[in-house]
Parts: sequence; structure tokens; C-alpha cells
Amino acid sequence: MAISDWPAQERPREKLLVKGAASLSDAELLAIFLRTGVKGKSAVDLARELLNRFGGLRPLMEASQPQFCSALGLGQAKYVQLQAVMEMSRRHLAAQLERGSALESPQAVRQYLAAQLRHENREVFACLLLDNRHRVIRYEALFFGTINAASVYPREVVALALRHQAAAMILAHNHPSGVAEPSQADRQITDQLVRALALVEVRVLDHLVVGDGESVSFAERGWL
Repeated sequence: MAISDWPAQERPREKLLVKGAASLSDAELLAIFLRTGVKGKSAVDLARELLNRFGGLRPLMEASQPQFCSALGLGQAKYVQLQAVMEMSRRHLAAQLERGSALESPQAVRQYLAAQLRHENREVFACLLLDNRHRVIRYEALFFGTINAASVYPREVVALALRHQAAAMILAHNHPSGVAEPSQADRQITDQLVRALALVEVRVLDHLVVGDGESVSFAERGWL
């Protein structure tokens, strides 16, 4: 049965308009993105098949272009559309931070940094630079490592802070393993960065470790 023949309250688009996007299942959200199914399959049936193939919504969204485009019902046009949607989401999160102090929106900071880092399949170390009112100046990914580690050089972090006249920083990096628990090495490099930045009067407000669906805050742990 085509989706157009379903009861109105069960159709994904109508359900979203009445109940909101959060009420939809992953398959229903993906079906709206797909717009149409393929011969013998509705958009929802195709969406379920794709979710099973990729192992869920997130792996599908983070698939490489060849992997994505090789799946039935997908292709280059859909890949481009998805990348545009994801980038708009990241920019929306960035705009939320720019409106006020990062300290007043800790959840927005987490969401933004997670959106930037959690899809990476290698370790990436990044900095969120803030002015003296803790407003965001810029985000910059500085160091890129293997799947296990990234080499972090304090002098380059200090140089970045001075170049943009930052008064404070929030550090962040991801764990490609998906486990957000900080390692001893994470704590050691954070201590080194705090000391190095203090010499130029730049305060480290937090260090977030981004995992799969979770993040750990050094500030919340009492480590800063």
C-alpha cells in the first residue's frame, strides 16, 4: 500500500506537522528525506531496509560517498542533500552559541562540539576560542591523529589564542572508540595546556571528550 493510501494520522509528513518531528521514528524521518520509495517498496519500507543495511541512522548519515551512493534508493543527489542538511545543522548550533555567553549555554556548547567531532573516525583535537565575555570567537580543529591518538602541542594552542586575542578557551577532542571516558594522557595534556595558557592569561574553562552519544566534561568532574 502506498503511503498516500495510509490513514492521514499515520503518514510521516502529516504526523510531523501534528505531533512534531520528535514523535517520528528513525524510519519515518528517513522516509521524509527520501520522499519516494522504489518499485514494490514505500518510502518507509525503503527507509527501514536502509537502516538495517547501515546499522542505524547515524552510520547511514556518516557513510562515505561511495558507501552511501551504492545503496538502493540513494545516490549522489541524496548524498549532496544530506551533507547540506548536516552542515546547516552545525551552523545553526554555532549561531546559537554566538548569541550569548558559552557559560550560559553549556548544553549548546556540548551539542555544537559533538556535532563537529563525533562523526570523525580519527582523533581530532579542537579549540573553541572565547572573548572576555565568553562569547565565541571561532572554532578550530588543530590536531589530527590516528584512530587512537593525536599529538597536541601546547605552543600551537597558545599561538592560536594569541592570534585571535582569546581570553578563554574550551578544549575538545573525540574518542573514535565511542567511549568518552578521559584517559590519563588526556588529563596530562590538559594540565599542560592549562599551565601554558595561564602564562598568557588565557583561561581554560573546560575540556570535553566526545564519544558515541555522550561527552565527559573536565569541569563537571572537578578537574579544572
